[in-house]
Amino acid sequence: MKIAVAIAFILILGSLGAAFFFLMRDKGRSNNTVRALAVRVALSITLFLLILLAYRMGYIHPTGIRAG
Repeated sequence: MKIAVAIAFILILGSLGAAFFFLMRDKGRSNNTVRALAVRVALSITLFLLILLAYRMGYIHPTGIRAG
């Protein structure tokens, strides 16, 4: 599960970087920036739902805050 979350974060950051690249290159004249940001939002929602599903199925467990 940790690997899946890490991969999802990398994809989200990659989509955010692509949106920034398109914003700088196209100066907002094309829909590439909007499309990249929409992909980022979709990936973020999917990651949230996968974490929620993994918790409900017992794959992950809350650990709380551990005081040292």
